[in-house]
Amino acid sequence: MTKPATGATADPLTVLTGMYAAEAEYLAAGGPGAASFAPLAPYFSPDVVLHQADALPYGGTWCGHEGMERFFAAMSGVWESFDMVEQEFLATGETGGPAVVLTRIRARARATGRELAFPILQTITVTDGRIAEVRPFYWDTGAVADLTRLP
Repeated sequence: MTKPATGATADPLTVLTGMYAAEAEYLAAGGPGAASFAPLAPYFSPDVVLHQADALPYGGTWCGHEGMERFFAAMSGVWESFDMVEQEFLATGETGGPAVVLTRIRARARATGRELAFPILQTITVTDGRIAEVRPFYWDTGAVADLTRLP
């Protein structure tokens, strides 16, 4: 694996495409407990903050690399599969604002075996060539929570 393009000279689009590729490899290798977080770590600031909607089974605020590892573990405990079917960069963050990424997801819940297709819109702030903040917006957090919960 080549060294990721991160740091003050890396543009946000390069950082994001690299991170999404590393995330796909991480999940394909088994994710938390089976694969190392190390290939993902360089893409995230050491004090990264991820804000997930409280209504989600993995809701809350996740901070730092350790928090990101715990988030991936919590998320993989909920989803048997979580496939990014299509991704569109609506804004790349190159003008100083956050990047905006629309991702269409197809996922299967571990607890129920049921599938759901849904969009997630993320605002992602890249600072000094690393992801500093992520805010995902789910179309329907209630549908996700209902699908992943046993009756």
